[in-house]
Amino acid sequence: MLDEFRSSRRDVLRFAAAALTLSVTPLRGALAAAQPTVLGVRVWPAADYTRIALEHDQPLRFTHIMVRDPNRLVLDIEDVEFNSVLGSLPNKIAEGDPYIKLIRAGRNRPGVVRIVIELKADIKPQVFTLQPVGEYGHRLVLDLYPVEELDPLMELLKSEEKAGRRIEPPKADQPQIARLVTVVLDPGHGGEDPGAVGRGGSYEKNVTLSIARRLKAKIDAEPNMRSMLTREGDFFIPLQQRVHKARRVQADLFVSVHADAFVKPTARGSSVYVLSENGASSTAANWLAQKENAADLIGGTNVKVKDKHLARTLLDLSQTATINDSLKLGKDVLGELGRINTLHRGHVEQAGFAVLKAPDIPSILVETAFISNPEEEKRLADDDYQDQMAEAILRGIKRYFAKNPPLAKSKLAALF
Repeated sequence: MLDEFRSSRRDVLRFAAAALTLSVTPLRGALAAAQPTVLGVRVWPAADYTRIALEHDQPLRFTHIMVRDPNRLVLDIEDVEFNSVLGSLPNKIAEGDPYIKLIRAGRNRPGVVRIVIELKADIKPQVFTLQPVGEYGHRLVLDLYPVEELDPLMELLKSEEKAGRRIEPPKADQPQIARLVTVVLDPGHGGEDPGAVGRGGSYEKNVTLSIARRLKAKIDAEPNMRSMLTREGDFFIPLQQRVHKARRVQADLFVSVHADAFVKPTARGSSVYVLSENGASSTAANWLAQKENAADLIGGTNVKVKDKHLARTLLDLSQTATINDSLKLGKDVLGELGRINTLHRGHVEQAGFAVLKAPDIPSILVETAFISNPEEEKRLADDDYQDQMAEAILRGIKRYFAKNPPLAKSKLAALF
């Protein structure tokens, strides 16, 4: 009897040991699988700032410090292995990058990858994470801003001088007569935010930049007009910074250029939108505003950094008058767009677009055509059509100024 008990006890212990082994093995596998992996690295150099984005499948733990003499940003990422994706990072730095000299990346110690960014100038880094959105997974973002913020007005004056046009800065006592006017052109999306993508592979961010560049060249050729782009390359600018740039140069008009998209490929035509303080003019306008306002989520902004300039401007009481002027501008531009393309809506629509919230600058958002429509996507990719689109917008702007001559700059504009 005792022998039978001992034998039975041994069988139970062996079974328990086997069960424990089975339970521990998948647990170890789960722990190993839980280690984050860097899936992609992207670098977006620009005069405004350079962005490095590391995309990964799970949240990361990291630390970073600035080191002087020479200036370096050192980033340590924990619980990751150095892989070929991270190994490709040094090769992604362009020689002309205004802020990064070179990058070194490697295994610092077991389970820790160190990235050392040697800098060309004094920078104030913003290092933050973004949650998965759209087609992106988790992202660790390093934005390298210059310590001395670029002054868009000075940059505009420099570009005018290079072009051989001598422009004097605006004066407070400027008489209310015909004068040089400044138009800020805002190519939608950019960098991490591609915007809408057509079935043929066209990216909205590329189409909008190309049309905006053509429009800029046409405006700059006018004797009494000049223009500035909110972005001159493939990089992302937060919506509030686009507004801030326009106010810094005391713009007379703000034109944001986009290429529309809808779930059905049959949607077609051009549209013009302005800001609304009292809700959207249609369900479609509200849907579009929400989609465009989501650009900050996709492009990625550091939510801990607040823009004091935008917070102040939104309190201004001149918004209503500016919206009325925006409606006039939008109507003139829409009429010209109707000469080269079908109109999606026969009137200017309104919604709460964040990029149109400058209180003292008439602002419109132009949806040039539907990039989600195969036929219109082909037209948007055509050089001649892009030129026609730019010419139509210019004609609309000139029609607006013919009926609404620019007055002296408001004292309010000079405060920001």
